Amino acid sequence: MALPNAYAQYNNNKIMTASPAELTLMLYEGAIKFCNVAEIAIDNKDVQKAHTNIIKAQRIVDYLRQTLDMNYAVAQDFENIYSYLAQRLVEANVKKDKEILIEVNNHLHAVRDNWKEVMRINKEGVANEQ
Repeated sequence: MALPNAYAQYNNNKIMTASPAELTLMLYEGAIKFCNVAEIAIDNKDVQKAHTNIIKAQRIVDYLRQTLDMNYAVAQDFENIYSYLAQRLVEANVKKDKEILIEVNNHLHAVRDNWKEVMRINKEGVANEQ
């Protein structure tokens, strides 16, 4: 069947043609998704699925930390946020604590929403310059 292959190709094209800002947004959305899956897994007492998805969220947060450009003052603020989220994800994984995951997920939503607003403002700024 060609449909799953077409969907995979669409997703690949979406990633390959995304701007750096859009890629960052995708990372935030991925981390949120993995936290959501882990929360459900904890509810279902599926320890392995919770662990796997928390690790996926941790890897995204770690990648976001590694790609910070520390030449900008705001990067230190993001470093502090990502460091905290990484620590809390480890705690959530060790304890399989849904409340910690909910806290992390709320922070991820806030950062993602702020990022979307920055993207919108930048897009409007570019449009106004033309």
